[in-house]
Amino acid sequence: MTLGRYTGALFPLPFPLISPVMVTGKPMHPSYKHVKNATLMLAIALALAACGGKPDGADKGKAANGAEQGKDGKDGAPKAPEAVPVEVVTVSSQSINASYAGTANLEAPNEAQVVAKSSGVMVAQLAEEGDSVRQGQVLARIDPARAQLEVQRSQATVNKLSNNFARAQELRKQNLISAEAHDQIRFDLESAKASLNLARLELSYTNVTAPISGVIAQRMVKQGNLVTLNAPVFRIVNTQYLEAVMNVPERELALIKSGMPVRMIVDAVPGQAFEGRVDRVSPVMEAGSGTFRVTCAFDGKQILRPGMFGRFEIIYDRRENVLTIPRTALLEDETDPAVYVARSGKALRAPVKIGYSNGEIAEVVSGLKAGDRIITAGKVAVRDGAAVAVIAIDGKTVAQPKKDDKKADAAQ
Repeated sequence: MTLGRYTGALFPLPFPLISPVMVTGKPMHPSYKHVKNATLMLAIALALAACGGKPDGADKGKAANGAEQGKDGKDGAPKAPEAVPVEVVTVSSQSINASYAGTANLEAPNEAQVVAKSSGVMVAQLAEEGDSVRQGQVLARIDPARAQLEVQRSQATVNKLSNNFARAQELRKQNLISAEAHDQIRFDLESAKASLNLARLELSYTNVTAPISGVIAQRMVKQGNLVTLNAPVFRIVNTQYLEAVMNVPERELALIKSGMPVRMIVDAVPGQAFEGRVDRVSPVMEAGSGTFRVTCAFDGKQILRPGMFGRFEIIYDRRENVLTIPRTALLEDETDPAVYVARSGKALRAPVKIGYSNGEIAEVVSGLKAGDRIITAGKVAVRDGAAVAVIAIDGKTVAQPKKDDKKADAAQ
């Protein structure tokens, strides 16, 4: 690059550079005054280039570009930060329960295992699993042949001794036998009668009967199987009355009493709640776990069955017409309870005092008033004083203005 181009690009000179002219083999220079001025202007231009100076036109262009970037629309106002979309819920009044929640399996306290009181081959099976039976109903029969023979033999012995005792009585009246012989015959007859009753009892044991009323939950043998003495045959469960035993922490001992209402939800029947009551409260603490046993009773006439897993809620207090909020609205990263209130397009942090908590709702003792709208969804991206855009109120979607409408409003 020539000197003229370099200096012209950095700083325009007030006069053109004059190239030297060759005359008779010797260069002819301009006047000394012009050379001195050119040298001075060149030094000034180089100094400005070293200091980063630029022409006024470049600075004005950069300033104009910056002004264009800092403007929004025709009026040149600064661009506002985008609002955070959130969902809100209106603070309202309702009833809330103070309760203890726990889990347990349902049990049937009236349960019996039917065993064979006699041995032999099962010749008849009269009940199956799932059948409802009543107390004393015959469920199965074991071969009674041996027991019947024992009854017949005992009956014969009794008949023989009965005749002997009748003759002994006649002879005793005539003093033909001693009193000792008379009493011996009488004792033998009583013993034979006892043996006959025992044989009849053994015969009755060949009929397997239900000791309680209920439903057959399990059958262990089939017709034709050899059944041994005291072998389990059936298992009967009375489903009319069910219990659930929970181990409750000792801090709840002063709150839970017998007769309190209990609400239960089971996984097998979703969407339905069952009502019961506290039947018994153990007065003794288990030293190892620091808990005490609470037994809850339920009506088994419903669709409940033993063995179902349930979630229980023992209600020990109830407050009417109190302010409540969803527990999801509480800020999770706060040491003290607080929520964000959506007001005039801003999110305002509001400390609150929480009372009873029950499932998904919590009681608000102070910090809010009825009608306040608190943020439940989107609060993670919100900060105190940040701009928010409400997209749903109490679960109902709020219509949002289109972007084209916003641009038209800004143009007007």
